[in-house]
Amino acid sequence: MAPQLTGTSRRRRPAFTQPRSAEPTRHPAVALAMALPCAVLLVALFGGWEQMVNQAQAVADLITH
Repeated sequence: MAPQLTGTSRRRRPAFTQPRSAEPTRHPAVALAMALPCAVLLVALFGGWEQMVNQAQAVADLITH
């Protein structure tokens, strides 16, 4: 025979429905200021500058035609 549970079980709400903390949200410009130096460093470190220029040129050519 299966064991029976006694009493009421308390279910937790999923994380997305729990009340958020009172911390203010970060302004998008602050997030950009944090991410942009990292992006520039990665582009310089891995030599992606030429590829980015080629992609930008291809997009510009598509727009002008």
